[in-house]
Amino acid sequence: MPPGRFLCGVLGCALALGIAALAGCVTAPPAPSVPAPAPIARTPTPPGAKPPPPPSPPKASPERVIARDARFVVYNPRAGDTLRSLARDYLGDPERYWEIADFNGVNAAEPEQALVIPLQPSNPVGVFSDGYQTVPILAYHRFGPQASKMELPAADFAAQLEYLAENDYRVVRLRDIEEFLAGRRALPRRAVVITMDDGYASTYKYAFPLLKQHGFPATVFVYTDFIGARDALTWAQMREMVGSGLVDIQAHSKTHSNLSSRLPGESDERYRERMDAEARVPRDLLERMLSVKVDAFAYPYGDASDVLIERLRKREYRLAATVSPGGNAFFAEPLLLQRSMVLGDQDLEAFKAKLQVFRELDLR
Repeated sequence: MPPGRFLCGVLGCALALGIAALAGCVTAPPAPSVPAPAPIARTPTPPGAKPPPPPSPPKASPERVIARDARFVVYNPRAGDTLRSLARDYLGDPERYWEIADFNGVNAAEPEQALVIPLQPSNPVGVFSDGYQTVPILAYHRFGPQASKMELPAADFAAQLEYLAENDYRVVRLRDIEEFLAGRRALPRRAVVITMDDGYASTYKYAFPLLKQHGFPATVFVYTDFIGARDALTWAQMREMVGSGLVDIQAHSKTHSNLSSRLPGESDERYRERMDAEARVPRDLLERMLSVKVDAFAYPYGDASDVLIERLRKREYRLAATVSPGGNAFFAEPLLLQRSMVLGDQDLEAFKAKLQVFRELDLR
């Protein structure tokens, strides 16, 4: 039975609002397939005329509410209701539709099939009777027409995004993880984060159009000494990506040197000063040039040190990422997030293996 689904005598349980008992019945989430949407018949638009906007779903009907309390609404959908319209009307944001979908184990609102709408996060840390949720963060570098270890062909990236879209993975923003780690916000059960390191121009040329095609957000970590170099992103390209609302630009240090160890002959004090500059300079420059909030950091080569982490805390960074593979559970360290590198010499099966969204507990 999908988690939270009211189908053990649906309406009898609903009318009694025995919803609190659902928490003890939660099991590991399935991997539902996403049905293809039915084609929509449209009237041809006359040449030169602006096409009409799509009709808005109707407001939820109070008469369709079966039962309600401070935590849940049990709603009997009618024709025209969608998960997004119900999230709009009851949760205040249509993009929270996944909360209804995940709670009921469905992909759509079907007429006359009761849905439970959780008004409060029912399981914000993603802990279940047989395991717990983990959020994979994918790390890319260069994109291009050819394959190499650090360069992913654009066609392969397109296939990976298509796989995420077709298999009900939901790409969330990196900053969404902060609330999840604090236990204040649930994330989709199949949440994935996309990040890209260094700031190569190929991110703009190849990856950005594909992200726009799917509406997937991503975080690009740039080291600021590289900006504007021969094969690097320009300020204009970064402004365009930020302006799309999909791409967040964050810090990948100033120099991209290995920050985990001291230089030959470098004193403790000088090392602390250098680490402070590696944290401070990219934040100040990116915020000034792009009008963005910089509070996330990707360690060059994935290597950190206690001194650097202390400098990041002082400079009010909230998240920082390594390249240690694996998913991030609610108890992950915010300044040592795990990320799985996606390499150009790996196939789609290797990509699928990086999508670790659940960790089972061995209860034997």
